[in-house]
Parts: sequence; C-alpha cells; structure tokens
Amino acid sequence: MEKKQKFSDILVIGGALFAMFFGAGNLIFPPLLGQQSGTSWFIGFLFFFIFDVGLALVAILALVRKGQFEINGITDVMGKVPSTIINCIAVLCIGPLLAIPRTAATTFEIGVQPLAPNFSTWIFSAIFFAIVLALTIRPSKVVDIIGAFLTPVLVITLLVMIIKGIISPLGPIDLPETTNPVQNGTLNGYQTLDVLASMIFIMIITSSAQGKGYTEGHSLSKAVLSSSCVASIGLFVIYGGLTYLGATTCNLADMQGLNQTALLVAITKALFGNTGVILLGVIVLFACLTTAIGLSSSTGAFFEELTGGKVSYKKVVIIVVVFSWLISNAGVSTIIQFSAPLLNLVYPGVLVLIILAFFHKSIKNKNIYRVATYFAIIVSALEILAGFGLPTGFVKFLPLAPMGFAWIVPAIVGGIIGKFIPCKD
Repeated sequence: MEKKQKFSDILVIGGALFAMFFGAGNLIFPPLLGQQSGTSWFIGFLFFFIFDVGLALVAILALVRKGQFEINGITDVMGKVPSTIINCIAVLCIGPLLAIPRTAATTFEIGVQPLAPNFSTWIFSAIFFAIVLALTIRPSKVVDIIGAFLTPVLVITLLVMIIKGIISPLGPIDLPETTNPVQNGTLNGYQTLDVLASMIFIMIITSSAQGKGYTEGHSLSKAVLSSSCVASIGLFVIYGGLTYLGATTCNLADMQGLNQTALLVAITKALFGNTGVILLGVIVLFACLTTAIGLSSSTGAFFEELTGGKVSYKKVVIIVVVFSWLISNAGVSTIIQFSAPLLNLVYPGVLVLIILAFFHKSIKNKNIYRVATYFAIIVSALEILAGFGLPTGFVKFLPLAPMGFAWIVPAIVGGIIGKFIPCKD
C-alpha cells in the first residue's frame, strides 16, 4: 500500500539534501559574485542559481521521470565504457579530487585561520576528516544525522547573518565590476559542483525515503521531488542573501581585491565584529561537515557498487577521507584554480545528457545523445586550450560564446547529425 506523504519526513529529507548541497562552494562564491555584479547582482545570482540548483533539480527530475534513481539513469545511453568513465569523473570531482578537500580547506581558512593564524592546517584537517569518517562509516545514519541535527544550526546562523546585512547594509550598491554577470554567475554555478552531486545524492536521498516507508514507485518519486523542492527553496533564500551581502561591499575600499574566503570573513566581521568571525566559523564548520559527510558516503556507495562489492563501502570511505585530507592542505585558491578547467570540460557534456533525458521516450536513436555530448565536450576542450594560449580561439566566435555557452549550438548540431547515424544498440 502506498504511504501517505508526511510533511515532517519531507522536511527532514529536504533539509538533509539542502545541507549536502550547501557546502564549501556554495558558501564562498555568492558574496564575491555579488560584489563583482554590483547593481546587476540579482542577474548574476539568478544565473548562478539556474546553473547550480536549477540544473541540479532538473537532473533529479530527469532521473525521477525515467524511474531511475542513480547516476546511470543519465549516462547509460552513452554505452557501458563511456558511461562508466563519465560517472567516475563526476564522482571523483565531487569526491576526493575537488569538492571534499575544498570543504576542509574552506573551514580552515574561514573558521580557524582568522582566530588562530598559527594553527597547523595539517592538524586541523586531520581532526576535520576524523569527524567526517566517524559520521560516514555507518551509511544508514548519515541522512538522519545531517537532516535532524546539523541542518537547523546551519540555517539559523546563516539567516541571522543575512537579516543583519539587510537591516544594516554595509554600503550602497554601485555599478558592476564585471560587464558580464550572466557568464560570471554561470561559471560560479559550475564551481559549486551541485549538478554533478545531484546525480550521486539522489541515491542516498532515495535510500532515506525508502527507509521512511516510501517504497512504492509513485510515493517514492513524489517524496524525492517534494524533498528536492524544499531544498531548492532554502538554497534560493540563502544564495540570494549572500549575493546581496556581497553587492553591498562594492564601495568599500578595504574589501576590494579579496578572494572568496577573505571577503566572506570581512563581511561577517563588519556585520558582527569579532563575534561575527566566531559565528562564521560555526556556519562554515556545519556547512562543510555536512557536505563532506554526504559526499564521502555517496562516493563510498558508488564505488562499492561499481566494483560489485569487491571493494567495500568502508574501505572506499577510508581511502576517500585520507586522500581528501592530503589534497585539502593545498588551500582553497589552489583547489579552485585547478578545478576550473576540469569542470568547464565536464559540465557541458553532462548538461546535454540531463536535458535530453527529459525526452527519452521520444528519442529512439542513442546516437543523438552520444554525438551531441561529444560535440559539447570537444568545443569545451577547445575553449580550455584557447585559455592556455593554443590556437583554438576561433571558438569564441561561436553563437552564445560571450555568455559562456559556446557548446550549445554545436551540441544541437551534433544531436541532429546523430539522428541520421544508425544505432547498433
């Protein structure tokens, strides 16, 4: 019998999803985006939200529509080998390669370094990941720990900070520093990694919903969608508030030229003084811990399934935590600098697959997916190479290239070409 949906269940699962999405990238990027966008802060924020939460929600909706609650539901049309490669790259990006190390690095630079400048990053990150390991090693408890205990503290501290900034703005919002808030918002949205994470998080959220009794197809889909909407609403409010706070620093000379973490520290100190720095430390700690827990758990489950159980969940989690500990000590700026080209390469192809997944009932030829995806990846690769000084700058003349979407038209062309290539599977 189909279980009737309970608001309390949806709130807990949605709160957990919110907390897992709202991690290091989500915390540090909106304020700088707001400062750079100035009077166009809402436009920058809107595109940030669309290419972060919006597309993450689209990915979840696509998986629910197909009735497949795992990453393969998006990538399986590419064939076994390409699908496995894409899945592994996505999981590594949101796992030990980029996202998980960034959680510890962000926590240290924002929550620890301003208060204890001489404290060792190696010691702190070891403590941080010891906590992550302890809370991740038992997957059945992960979502309830995050949703029921950590999320309320995270939300309250953030809302206090935002409300204070709205009541007492730091300064007037001036003309934008950047002339392209659309592209800036889009690229910042990529950096949060939430689109990639959504295809992994859906597994743990689905498992949680099933554990609460939503086992039937319709009730399960409805619970996942309702929880996703709860998380999206919360993220819209928090993202918008942080972007606005950044926009109010446009005219403050002492806040110009700061990186993502330093600007967030400066804003909080201006709003609350030294007490604010402590408050920010609490915000960062819970935001990054919850994300690291969710990502580590999902990564462990993915590779255990990929290896057919030959590598256990516990072993994967331990490897992920240790590797993330080592990478995290490179610092936030280095991790972001390293991640930008990789994400700009991976995202367009994944976005093509997500969008086309909505039309899976109408698409009979899998080569439509494949050629469209390959064309998007190729154009993205050419853009990255141009950034390194190689003679591939002609891609900047493609339609929508100034907005950061040079891959869209080639993907459409690739899909059309794929339609006329016979498919053998």
